[in-house]
Amino acid sequence: MSTLTVHTIALATKVCPKAPPGAIQPTNQIEGYVLWGVGILFGISVIVAIGAIIAGRVFGMPHASKVGVISVVVVFICAVAYLVLPGMVNGILGNGCI
Repeated sequence: MSTLTVHTIALATKVCPKAPPGAIQPTNQIEGYVLWGVGILFGISVIVAIGAIIAGRVFGMPHASKVGVISVVVVFICAVAYLVLPGMVNGILGNGCI
């Protein structure tokens, strides 16, 4: 390994990106809005899926009931992925420093 490569690697390990001054507050606010929005969408999705199941049973539409059951399963899979994937990305990227 050449000396230039060693110095380049040493310099690259010192790079640690930071948000510009004053960007933390709006970023946290936007993140909060997104988290609340996603939570509300999960709730609405479960209510609509349960409504499809009930409507399918009441009105004798088996396809609506099947779609409702599939929708509930998909919403729960998405909720689990929503909780697991950020941890996976954080594990891959580390603390943000290159």
